[in-house]
Amino acid sequence: MDLTYLLLVLLVIGLSTTFWTLIGAGRSLGEVYRRAISPRSDGPPPGTPGVADVAVLIAAHNEAASIADSLRAASALVAPQNIHVVSDKSTDATVTIAQELGVNVLDLQVNRGKAGALAEGIRYFELCDRFEVVLILDADTRPTTDYLTTGLPLFADPGVVAVAGRAKSIVGTGRRPLLGRFLVAYRDRLYLVVQLLLKYGQAAKGANVVNIVPGFASMYRTSVLRHIDVQGRGLVIEDFNMTFDVHARKLGRIAFHPAAAVAYTEDPDNLGDYMRQIRRWNLGFWQTVRRHRFRFTKFWVNLWIHIVELVVSGILLLTVLPLLALSLIFDALPAELQQLPMPLDWIVNALPLEAVLIGVLLPDFLLSVLAAAVLKRPVYLVFGLLFPLVRMLDAAICLSQIPKAFVPAGSTGIWTSPRRRAAVGHAPMRTVPALESRRVDAA
Repeated sequence: MDLTYLLLVLLVIGLSTTFWTLIGAGRSLGEVYRRAISPRSDGPPPGTPGVADVAVLIAAHNEAASIADSLRAASALVAPQNIHVVSDKSTDATVTIAQELGVNVLDLQVNRGKAGALAEGIRYFELCDRFEVVLILDADTRPTTDYLTTGLPLFADPGVVAVAGRAKSIVGTGRRPLLGRFLVAYRDRLYLVVQLLLKYGQAAKGANVVNIVPGFASMYRTSVLRHIDVQGRGLVIEDFNMTFDVHARKLGRIAFHPAAAVAYTEDPDNLGDYMRQIRRWNLGFWQTVRRHRFRFTKFWVNLWIHIVELVVSGILLLTVLPLLALSLIFDALPAELQQLPMPLDWIVNALPLEAVLIGVLLPDFLLSVLAAAVLKRPVYLVFGLLFPLVRMLDAAICLSQIPKAFVPAGSTGIWTSPRRRAAVGHAPMRTVPALESRRVDAA
């Protein structure tokens, strides 16, 4: 029975998550030791790019409800002339808002999708020739005021070619129904778990197996950005493909630190938008796996271990919990009716109630305890009781997208933005002279 518990825990949490958590813990202890023995230095380390050498690039499609806040947040990091917005055939006030805030605007009249808009922005504004670093932001992202002061020093290591931003959910914006608060809380927990328990260890200098530089708020050296296939034709999302390209072309190391390059992002607060986003993310992941052939390197070996665990844990979540419910129903029936056909009888007896509780539900709830403690949100302890249901939904969507990723037609990448929430307490819009605005009609 003890072996059953352990096996379930490892399948639910993941062997690779356990391994990289230990690597991350070692990395954290090493940082504490180095701070203890090294004198504190003032200013960034030598080789850190300057703020003036950073370009901000935002692709937007009908983002009038959120782009002003994102541009104000970006303007706290760099001068408006360093900010570049590519409107991908927006039909709302996206372009007008960006122009009034004095940033560079490229108005595309053909919908190219986010990846196509980013690629055109990089080309049109000649970002790789004019800047040392490009910060790619989503139109609903709010980078923290210390995003660059914490993130740019990671580029002091000449081997670092990309800095993965740390994602946090925008939790306290506007009024939401209970389901909306629940979904955002689940996503907030997911970000914390993936980034602290997985990505932090994967980004260790001797590892370099980070599998995604998230497109919501991350930085690339322009010297390598020019060699990355940003557009990735036939894919629904670009960030997995750009990350895989870094590894495939052996361009350098991806850096990540939970205290560096932090940004807040707006997550779906209704079930329809949530499911559409999850479908898009998972389809994009499987499409990228299909596109990049396996190579016998650390990154690809780690990736395929992750894939195996992803599929196995998904199947486990989709079978164990329904079987538990079936077992409880039959236990409530009279003894003469508690006859299960094989192999259900064997499965139910092999996975008794206590095994599911200890091996599946308890480990998942402990993740909620971690999130509640680190994020200082006690309500996550209450929401956490139902988070396994969302994990089941995620697993079902993830597995359902595998066959779709191998359909030869692929994807156009054209996007439809989810419903945005206008933030409470907007500051008055500051109007400054417009810099550069162009309309591009070509496909």
